[in-house]
Amino acid sequence: MPKQKIDYLLNANEPWVVYRTKVDLQELKESDAGVQKAREQLLKHPLMQNLGEELDQWPGTVLNSHKSAGQLYHKLEFLADLGLNKNDLNILAVLKKIKEHRSEEGLFQLPMNIPEHFGGTGKDTWAWALCDAPVLIYAVAKMDKDDTEIRRGLDYLLSLKRENGWPCAVSKEQGKFRGPGRKDDPCPYVNLIMLQLLALFPEYKDSPAAKTSVECLLHCWETSTDRHPYMFFMGTDFRKLKAPFIWYDILHVADVLSQFTFTLKDPRFQEMLSIINAKADKDGLFTAESVWKAWEDWDFGQKKKPSPWVTFLVYRINKRVGKSKS
Repeated sequence: MPKQKIDYLLNANEPWVVYRTKVDLQELKESDAGVQKAREQLLKHPLMQNLGEELDQWPGTVLNSHKSAGQLYHKLEFLADLGLNKNDLNILAVLKKIKEHRSEEGLFQLPMNIPEHFGGTGKDTWAWALCDAPVLIYAVAKMDKDDTEIRRGLDYLLSLKRENGWPCAVSKEQGKFRGPGRKDDPCPYVNLIMLQLLALFPEYKDSPAAKTSVECLLHCWETSTDRHPYMFFMGTDFRKLKAPFIWYDILHVADVLSQFTFTLKDPRFQEMLSIINAKADKDGLFTAESVWKAWEDWDFGQKKKPSPWVTFLVYRINKRVGKSKS
């Protein structure tokens, strides 16, 4: 990667960009003085402090839309992606609250309210759904390496996989709720976040489960003009660059797929990556094309100028692809 592009990221005002650039692109160790300094600045940044204060209110508002970018479990996932752990901010206290609501299957529960006309109970209930459980297991697994119960939850999630990938499924507390679509279809978003979770565990990086989910996502891309399982489209909105990784969009999908080496030479993945790379400006930088209102104070929360974080995410995907060729 050209030095000037790395320099752009290293000189960013956003310490989360500097920190992850040093770790993921320069491949420096956590013990490196520059990495430690960037991490300290990251933890002191007002936006990070604000996130810590928000997480004090765990679990936050009752969940009625998994696409709501302001949900605290999405913000916890972002902190996990940045590399924070249970010893940072007040995360240990948050993890303790999360673990107070672990289901018999080993999955973490959130307060939800699914209306009766959608098949739910219409009441506030602690429950899990496959569109949140893998995200919470992922965040806790990254932040607390000592949680010995994580594997129980992971094993249960693996048991739900079908021949064509993971379906839409919820805990017994949510009655007969199911997302819109054919019940035999795999849910693209669930397969995306399950892949994200599996990428944490080396033994699953080349597993049949991972390969099934990868194929699910790539087949959705290949047939995107006429196949939209559970109403997950891969059209114009899907192809807009967006951060952080909350929902189902091209940058999120490409980032997760790029963590599985057997995917990188697949022409369908390469096509996806080409579309992303074609969005670079004349300086090779990337600007968010769609934003989450809940994240409007962040560098990726605007569409007027290049975003260091979005640029970093694209560069990291390309670095993974480049390493696979060397």
